[in-house]
Amino acid sequence: MSKILARTVLAAALVGAAVSAFALDISGAGATFPYPVYSKWADTYKKETGNGLNYQSIGSGGGIKQIIANTVTFGATDAPLKPEDLEKNGLVQWPQVMGGIVPVINLDGVAAGDLVIDGPSLAKIFLGDIKTWNDPVLVKLNPSVKLPDSPIAVVHRSDGSGTSFNFTDYLSKVSADWKSKVGSASAVEWPLGLGAKGNEGVANTVANTKGAIGYVEYAYAKQNKMNFAKMVNHDGKTVAPETKSFQAAAANADWAHAPGYYQILTDQKGAASWPITAATFILVHKQPKDVAATSEALKFFSWAFKNGAKDAEALDYIPMPDNVVGMIKKTWAQEITSADGKVVFDGK
Repeated sequence: MSKILARTVLAAALVGAAVSAFALDISGAGATFPYPVYSKWADTYKKETGNGLNYQSIGSGGGIKQIIANTVTFGATDAPLKPEDLEKNGLVQWPQVMGGIVPVINLDGVAAGDLVIDGPSLAKIFLGDIKTWNDPVLVKLNPSVKLPDSPIAVVHRSDGSGTSFNFTDYLSKVSADWKSKVGSASAVEWPLGLGAKGNEGVANTVANTKGAIGYVEYAYAKQNKMNFAKMVNHDGKTVAPETKSFQAAAANADWAHAPGYYQILTDQKGAASWPITAATFILVHKQPKDVAATSEALKFFSWAFKNGAKDAEALDYIPMPDNVVGMIKKTWAQEITSADGKVVFDGK
């Protein structure tokens, strides 16, 4: 090898080493609800900046535990923490993106969107009060659909899940029986059914179980070409799960008057509103131990707010409105600091 070539190879190696040294991988864990869009954003961000996102899709409960334990840079949850819990654990929370949760079914002879279901009937199915697909309640809701005389197999999350939090919150709002017997939480005592881990697990279990019904984030239903049900919303209108119905529900969210951005979007009013719409949230420490990693995480989420809307919409998520993004960036600058009080990232 000539001396000139050797020097060129050495220089290239040093440049590569320098890039590797300064590239950061952001660690996060939690909700499976936003995994499809976070994965897409991470892929584009890596190409643009060289910095990666190591995100574990383990469920909201796991994400909350890991950020409290300081084992990740950020946690992700679909079940927002109440202001007193944020204060207790020294955390800052904000909504990153919104989407819809949909009932998915595996029912021969019934095409996607043909089945209509309302909230009280959905609660009765998950309580075990409606046991077969041709139950008179479902037949009345679906006069033009031939429903089979076959048992309903209920599928639910087995892990602590923000998707379950929003799903059970909705059922609690539309069914007094559900509220008194089961209630609303990230993890509940399910009256019956098959448990599966993550949105991925529920989607796979429903797809492989004849007569099944479950609930997943819409991106999973769409990407896996799953059979979904339309729903009767708060105003008594039948709506399909799609961007415009998610947006209609999200339009009612008053983030400016929600301390800690604590906001539940289920059972919103409006003729076009999808009834199980939800936001997904990010959690970081007010005074992070690893300031550099947290700064990079905030840069990633700022980049996603600015550049990720198209990818989010392609996956049927709803980007946060510009005025809310402005509020969130002010929150970062005011509340996330180093031990000596310096702003970790100013949002610019």
